[in-house]
Amino acid sequence: MQIREYLNSEYAKGLDTDGLRSNFLITDIFVPGKITTTYSHVDRMIAGGITPARGPLALAATRELGTDFFLERREMGIINIGGAGSIAVDGETFPVGPRDGFYISMGSKSVVFQSQDAANPAKFWFNSAPAHRACPTRRVTHDDAKKVALGSAEECNKRVINQYIHPAVLETCQLVMGMTEFSEGSVWNTMPVHTHERRMEVYLYFDMPKGRVVFHLMGKPTETRHIVVRNEEAVISPSWSIHAGVGTGAYTFIWGMAGENQTFTDMDSVPMDDLR
Repeated sequence: MQIREYLNSEYAKGLDTDGLRSNFLITDIFVPGKITTTYSHVDRMIAGGITPARGPLALAATRELGTDFFLERREMGIINIGGAGSIAVDGETFPVGPRDGFYISMGSKSVVFQSQDAANPAKFWFNSAPAHRACPTRRVTHDDAKKVALGSAEECNKRVINQYIHPAVLETCQLVMGMTEFSEGSVWNTMPVHTHERRMEVYLYFDMPKGRVVFHLMGKPTETRHIVVRNEEAVISPSWSIHAGVGTGAYTFIWGMAGENQTFTDMDSVPMDDLR
């Protein structure tokens, strides 16, 4: 498990490219036959990839959590960006197809991930946040997700937000998670920008061929920086930072949030004239 310590905005604005990447970028996420995890001190979010290949993978406790099992005091949200697979929770098995989501309750002891076809393995991207109460485990298909259409072709940001793990779809303790899909020719996400002091966020960028990148924008609105992100890489966004991006072509991204509330529209918008 990688550990990412919390950085305040005054320190972060002085980082060079390598410093930004080592603190906020997550790479090598989907490794066949492995579970990869990154533990952020920002709201204690854990993000990672689970790629069952030759056989099932079980979620195990780690020393960093100090608990008897991984979800003893946590909840978990998952979206599968690979081939068809399944998740078994305390002995009950659920099919999880491509673009399907899944929520696992706090207190779930045995969690096992499997691919239907080792040649086309599932790629389970997950976010896990601390929880203080248990909510029902549930699968959320792509069709089940709440669809919110935003943007326009003229502003190159026409997109559909798929809300999988969200109060409008299912009950969770604090985790919120979804996937944004763009129309052809639209490449800007989350522009105009905002911050939300009460929540942090993690972005996973994918659906990009080799050679395509996203310039992920971060930092205080008056001290912006960028990180070049490639296919199936993620960025940790602390509460004080904007989180937006533009690609050299089409892409998809998954967002996950944890913090004080679950109000999707609770954000502090930044006037375009204030950006620097």
